[in-house]
Amino acid sequence: MARLSIPLLLLLTSVPAFADDGPQGSSAALPAKVSFLTTFGEEKCPEASDPEEIVVCATAPEGDRYRIPKDLRKDEEETQGSQSWTSAVESLDDEARPMRPNSCSVVGSGGFTGCTQAMLREWFAARRSKVAGNP
Repeated sequence: MARLSIPLLLLLTSVPAFADDGPQGSSAALPAKVSFLTTFGEEKCPEASDPEEIVVCATAPEGDRYRIPKDLRKDEEETQGSQSWTSAVESLDDEARPMRPNSCSVVGSGGFTGCTQAMLREWFAARRSKVAGNP
């Protein structure tokens, strides 16, 4: 334990020697203000009003002026639903069912109950598939 404390003490006492502000670390070398702008079409990038200010410009087509930025747009695949709301709710209900009482599962406080209801759900689903299969 004594061996570990001496190098740690030496390290802690030598840290302030490395912490002094040099020309790169001083706050005087940093610009007072940095502006990031996007210009559209033929617009020119505005000049900096202060010599301490840095202006960074990006140019975008005129058609993108009033559009949502590409990073924030949703893909077409995300916006189109591949299933109806009813089937989406049913699938979410099926995913949450094992945690609820009357679920006929070993998960949850009332999981042992509901086995009859689960059996009836399966029977009705099988019956619907038979009826739909026979015209």
